[in-house]
This record gives sequence, C-alpha cells and structure tokens, in this order.
Amino acid sequence: MEISPALHLTYIQPALSPLDVSVVVPIHNEVESLPHLISAIAQALSDAQLNYELICVDDGSTDGSTEVLKQEAQKRNDLVAVILRRNYGQSAAMAAGFKSARSPIIVTLDGDLQNDPADIPELLMKLNEGYDLVSGWRKNRQDAALTRLLPSKIANAMIGKVTGVKLHDYGCSLKAYRTEIVADMNLYGELHRFLPALAFIEGARIIEIPVRHHARRYGKSKYGLGRTIRVLMDLLTVFFMKKFLTRPMHVFGGFGIMSMVLGFGLGLYLTILKLGFGASIGDRPLLILAVVLLLAGVQLFSFGLLAELLMRTYHESQQRPIYRIREVIEPAPR
Repeated sequence: MEISPALHLTYIQPALSPLDVSVVVPIHNEVESLPHLISAIAQALSDAQLNYELICVDDGSTDGSTEVLKQEAQKRNDLVAVILRRNYGQSAAMAAGFKSARSPIIVTLDGDLQNDPADIPELLMKLNEGYDLVSGWRKNRQDAALTRLLPSKIANAMIGKVTGVKLHDYGCSLKAYRTEIVADMNLYGELHRFLPALAFIEGARIIEIPVRHHARRYGKSKYGLGRTIRVLMDLLTVFFMKKFLTRPMHVFGGFGIMSMVLGFGLGLYLTILKLGFGASIGDRPLLILAVVLLLAGVQLFSFGLLAELLMRTYHESQQRPIYRIREVIEPAPR
C-alpha cells in the first residue's frame, strides 16, 4: 500500500541502530506548544534510554506550526516531519504517521502537551508483558466538565457497550501499539477514537492504565460537542464491522427474510378474507403494509447479496485473510 500522492513528506536520515519505538504526534495549529512538546518527548525517551524516532504529522496547520516543524526537523536527527497538503483530520494524520513508522512499536499522543510524554516508558513496559495495545486512561482529566468530561463519559459508555471493549477513556490519544496491529487498518472519519475496538476485531490483547493529564497551556481545544454526531455515525460503522464484516448477508438477509415472511403472511391472510369470505380488502391499510414488507424484504435480501460480493472483492483483491494468526508452534526437530 503506497502513501497517497496528496501527502507531501519530508524525511530525516534514518537512525542506523534498530528503533525501540516510533512516536506519532498529529499536529494542527500548535505553534506555541510544538517546541516544548518535541523537547519533552526527547527528554522522556532519552532518560529511559530508548532508541526512538519522533514522527510529527502536520495536518494542514495555518498558524505557523508547519514552519516551526520544518525548522526543528532540520536541526534534529530524531524527528521525521510529515507535512500534509491540507487539513484531513486526526484520523488521516495518524494513518500517515503509522505508514511512516519504522519501529515494531508505535506510541501516539496529542500535540497540545496535555498528555505527558513521561508516561511513555510505562506504556512500553506494559506492552512487553504480552499485550498488543496499551491505552491511556486520563483518570484525573483536566478539562471542562460540561463541554468535555460529560460528553466523553457518555461516549465512552456507549462505545464500550456497542463494541464490547470496556475502556474508561476511548478519547485518550496516549496509546502504545504493536505495529502489526495497525498496519492493516484504514482510518477515516473519526475512527482514530475507535482504534481499540478496531484492534479488538483483529484479535488484539488490550489493557488500560492510568496516565497523567495536564490542563491545556497554549491555544484552544479543537474538540467540542459538534463531534458527537460524527462519532455516533462512526460507532455504527464499527459495530457493523465487528459483527458482520465477513458476513453481511447475516444482517441484511435476516431482516429481508423476516420482512418477506411478514409480508407473505399478511398477503395470505388478506387473500383468505377475499376469496373465502368475500370481504373487500382494497381499502385496507394491511394491503399496503403487506406490499411494502414484501418489497422491502426483496431489497434487503438484494443488499445482502451485493454486500457479500463487495466483502469478497475486498478480501480477495487485497489477499486479505479473514483471520489473524498470533503465533505458530512447530514441533521441535528430532
């Protein structure tokens, strides 16, 4: 899979020694916090004696963040600057960062200094215990109660209920992943929020640990109540992917058959009334309902067939398996 030509990428010479971790940070209008962020991440990982690369993805900033990022990239040998042509959104920025990462482990965090880079080593230690994804939990979150905390709690409860992945804080960007988990993920919309659920679909082992959270020091938050509807729409997408990604006929076909059976039953009942008892059925609402149910059933069943063909094309054209192997244990040589 190649990076879209719409992305303009600027790379620094790769480090010669193997990397322990790639840190991916989406940046959008964070000109004041950017230098402090880069220094804080470098300090935290250097103190932990980790060999790292820092990938900052500029998502169409208009406040001078792009120029600051270019200047920092020219001065440092640990910074990869990925400059997008325009603002694509956080999901696209994270996808570009994932694509550029060269380490078997990826850590993500926000660019506003609210996540603490000093927590990264702890996430990596937890990852080394055998987990595929370690998610941060902003247990003492420093945000406005009405506009940020309350909607977040409602969203977390809904996402956990729908996806089956129970986390306190889906919205925390501070997470650590094994690269193979995110390698096949195609992010769009607001799907970056659902990365734990998408990883769970791929069979990932997930754990959540408390992390520090700081009040915003510079600029204004890009998130608000307006994102709620978009998150709900993407939640429906994730629910469908979790339940019916490889078997869409089970949902469309199931509803289609139920609709056709109900429509046929009503039609049979009206036919008996007409032929057996001579009753007039032309002005009965049940006649319209029977016809609508039969037509809807045929349409839903047809949608199911089309969705099955699309899913087969999706998996077979990319040679994408419908399963994921964690490991293979072979017999010892005799």
